[in-house]
Amino acid sequence: MDKLDRSETNVSQNTNEELPLKTEAKEVQNMTLLEKLTYLKSNITVEPVLALFVMPSVLAMLATQNLNLDKACRVNLGFGDAVCTDLRLRRRANHSFEEEEVQKLIASVQAWKSVVHTAVPTLLMLFIGAWSDKTGKRKICMLMPIFGEFMTCILNMINTYFFYQVPVELTVLMEVIFPAFTGGWYTMFLGTFSYLGDITSKETRTFRMGILNLCMTIGFPIGMGLSGVLLRYLGYYGVFSISATLQFLNFCYVFFAIKDHTWLENKEKVKKTGCTGFLLEFFDVHSLKETFEIAFKKGANNRRLRICLVLTVVCLTFGPMWGELSIMYLFARYRFNWDEVKYSMFSTYSLITHSIGTLFSISVFSKKLKADDSVLGMISTTSKVCGALVLAFARNDYEVYISPLVEILNGTTAIALRSIASKLVSYQELGKVFSLFGLAETTMPLIFAPLYSRVYVLTLQVLPGAVFLISVLATLPSIAIFGWFYCEHKRDKKERRLNVITPPLPNEVPIVVP
Repeated sequence: MDKLDRSETNVSQNTNEELPLKTEAKEVQNMTLLEKLTYLKSNITVEPVLALFVMPSVLAMLATQNLNLDKACRVNLGFGDAVCTDLRLRRRANHSFEEEEVQKLIASVQAWKSVVHTAVPTLLMLFIGAWSDKTGKRKICMLMPIFGEFMTCILNMINTYFFYQVPVELTVLMEVIFPAFTGGWYTMFLGTFSYLGDITSKETRTFRMGILNLCMTIGFPIGMGLSGVLLRYLGYYGVFSISATLQFLNFCYVFFAIKDHTWLENKEKVKKTGCTGFLLEFFDVHSLKETFEIAFKKGANNRRLRICLVLTVVCLTFGPMWGELSIMYLFARYRFNWDEVKYSMFSTYSLITHSIGTLFSISVFSKKLKADDSVLGMISTTSKVCGALVLAFARNDYEVYISPLVEILNGTTAIALRSIASKLVSYQELGKVFSLFGLAETTMPLIFAPLYSRVYVLTLQVLPGAVFLISVLATLPSIAIFGWFYCEHKRDKKERRLNVITPPLPNEVPIVVP
């Protein structure tokens, strides 16, 4: 039995979550209600973690954006309470100049904020995946980002209290410092998806990762739906305190309920004590080399080319996503005169349709029809292109609301990519490959956020939706790459059929004629 087989055996023996997935003693349809609930509970691990992380983060996001806009208007530009109140309430009939100046200042701040927000996580991504593979510790990869978001909420409340003493630049810096040094969303994705990859078989992995991704997606509409209403009635203190409380509860759940795996053999674990030992173990140059070797390591079935293409699609998917997030609220404010409640309602509607489409894709295409991951990717990216085109040329609220319906199936790109990548490597390499995912995700905002901000400022008077055409151009190559993966999948299936060894026929028994 090779090393990979031993690892899979150890996972099955030592991880309770794995047993119901690989060896079901009883069909789910024949279970009693109590047995079904027990079965469901045994298969729930990190799904609530991602949902409880995303929801309060998104809940605080809109309040943070409004806080920055308010500070830019009142503190930095000094336009006065009357003007800034009118802008906040979207009464901007006589304040076009002030609105444009506020938008330009915030867009410029967003550009360098993205650099700060991704510089340190990029460094962490280089080491943390290999370290978690080597030590078997996925739990800390979830605790760190939760702590970072919790501290951000505390600092935002402090910045609200000292409103006129702290300018928008310092407010934004304090907003990103803790998520940056704790890895933020990237480290959370690495921890949760690596944990799930450890405990699932290849047959169930796409579906389970789809459910995990859906939990993340569900957190968005809940957070967005509540953010505008809570901000209006509870103010900054109410939103930030609720978000901090939810992050604290999530931290407690991970700390007490999630257990690190024991699939690593004790002899393979590096035992270094003390702060110096931890630093030497974490910032191991050899581990850094191993992480990059994942992308360039030769293997069967064009492994190196496939991993490189997967990482290319990651860049072309997450880059436009972060670029759009950096300007979407500004675009809605300027183009359609939306306030935070209207934007919150649209975001909720958009993410609900997104969740429905994702659930449909993983339930029908993946679970029922057994479609290949590349098919999910092609459907998702094509849907994204169509939705971006609608949004780019939208002229009114009605046309904006059509966009989420057009791109309703754009929710499985990340699922397909992570599933494809996890099936190309062994269990001992999951953290490393998801580190490369995180590295690609962290570097893309450095390119796309300033690019989108710059294009948005330059096209503000001509076509405010021109930035979404960048998303179209970036997504078209992804469709072609998923098409190539589908052709490779068909070729692999054909080769497997041809390589099946037909058992020899038994020797014919001679017939004795009496």
